Amino acid sequence: MPQLPDDLDAVAVRTWCSLALEALGRERAEIDAINVYPIADGDTGTNLYLTLESASAAVEAVFAAHETGATAPATADAVRAMAHGALIGARGNSGTILAQLLRGMAGVLADGGDAAHLRLALTSAADAARQAVAHPVEGTVLTVAAEAAEAARGEDPDLRTVVTAAYDGARAALARTPEQLAVLGRAGVVDAGGRGLVAVLGALVETVTGQAPVRGPRTASGNAAKTPVTLDGGSVVGLPVGGTPVEGVAEGGLPASAPEEGPPDCPEDGSAGPAFEVIYLLEARDEQVARLRTRLDALGDSLVVVGGDGLWHVHVHVDDAGAAVEAGVEAGRPYRIRITHFATESGHDVRVQAEPAQRAVVVVVPGDGLAGLCTEAGATTVIARPGEPPASGELVDAIRRAHAREVVLLPNDAALRHTAAAAAEQARTEGVRVALVPTRAAVQGIAALAVHEPDRGFDEDVVAMTAAAGATRYAELAVAERQSWTMAGICQAGDILGLIDGDVAVIGSDVPHTARTVLDRMLAAGGELVTLVLGEDVPDALADALEEHVREGHLAVDTVVYRGGHQRAPLLIGVE
Repeated sequence: MPQLPDDLDAVAVRTWCSLALEALGRERAEIDAINVYPIADGDTGTNLYLTLESASAAVEAVFAAHETGATAPATADAVRAMAHGALIGARGNSGTILAQLLRGMAGVLADGGDAAHLRLALTSAADAARQAVAHPVEGTVLTVAAEAAEAARGEDPDLRTVVTAAYDGARAALARTPEQLAVLGRAGVVDAGGRGLVAVLGALVETVTGQAPVRGPRTASGNAAKTPVTLDGGSVVGLPVGGTPVEGVAEGGLPASAPEEGPPDCPEDGSAGPAFEVIYLLEARDEQVARLRTRLDALGDSLVVVGGDGLWHVHVHVDDAGAAVEAGVEAGRPYRIRITHFATESGHDVRVQAEPAQRAVVVVVPGDGLAGLCTEAGATTVIARPGEPPASGELVDAIRRAHAREVVLLPNDAALRHTAAAAAEQARTEGVRVALVPTRAAVQGIAALAVHEPDRGFDEDVVAMTAAAGATRYAELAVAERQSWTMAGICQAGDILGLIDGDVAVIGSDVPHTARTVLDRMLAAGGELVTLVLGEDVPDALADALEEHVREGHLAVDTVVYRGGHQRAPLLIGVE
């Protein structure tokens, strides 16, 4: 039996993220089913799962970086990775708030993980989440978070006592949400976001005590039965799952204590609301974000802006999606922009779905420049920014956005092999035929996309794209971060490394000389076309010089040049 932690160190944080992801994976369908506020679009459980998946992946990346070391990562590194991963991977209103809750906790837990720090972390999380929401509403996840923090107050030095108290407080608060928010009372359900937070806190209980909290027994239908929670007044209120009615709700569906009208911020009865959900990451200064909040608040509702230190996650429901994005452009640099169109049907907000296309290509690219190029070619893109590899949930989201019966997935990174395979498998369970072409570099993806023909048979198209990718040798230039052994010898920090097919083949002192050496080695085995993808800080003069170098030494070889934008490597090279 593993040793139970006395405080929340890096290993405990890793375990917590893993258990929370498992819990949300088990419960997301049930949470989706009770999602009626602020938009009844049935995706709260899924959004929470994808957000936590990104947080967990970021923590795993920290541990992967320490695999060769004798010690685990520092607690501060683990909790900050968790918060950052949640921020960049947040989905929907609920996921955005969860990201801010984790960020609020991380700011305190980075200084210590004992009982006293955890109490402060829970309070910091609840306060941060409430401040991030333009118009906080009681009876939501904000209330559940606040009650969890309040229940954990005290002087008990035992970490297990604090965690258990927070979990019990969250469950009790969740049971009361139908009394606080009329739409929940009418539907006979608890708040979906709050339900997800209870699952996350339950995983924390399991992390520090070694035992999972007792969940309600299963009914014949497969849903969990109501678990009674005794409240202050001694009454018993059920925790409904998947639409199970709340005890005490009258035949008309409205508890006697529920308010007659919902908050003005969001329509809570499925009536006509804003037409679009707009989400994006934003690089901006604090003062710019303050002005952005004011502008977006005037445009729509469900406004949540979380983050800090120059990186923010923006979520809002509006009628004018263009204006919401334009506001982000004026405030800073928005990216990973996602716009979802809502339509009113039978009193509930649902996503508009056109007839699916027959075939689409989803491609992972390392920068904005290649994203534009691939989009022009008709592909759906996912940007893998430096240090921010996409999680499987993000790839599944892209496959859904492609809205096609058949999808070819190009991960363009050997490290994404398992992530892409998991995404493909998930999409297949949703009825999409997915073929994964194991491209290991962006230049292989470009080659595959160039031969894509949607009018021919699916298998034939996949074979042609796989062949084109496999016939493309790839290389990239990187800057050595520290002294280390490589297949080409010992490199020093600051050296320019030329990697061919993933292995260091050249160690140089500058980009131009190293690039020429790499090209010569690749072209020694033959080739007809050289593809160069330049990073945003690389001058055009380098491309001109490399084109001339290829022309002088290999007369029959053509060269094409693309701007990759903000990418990890200053130069990507393909030879086919």
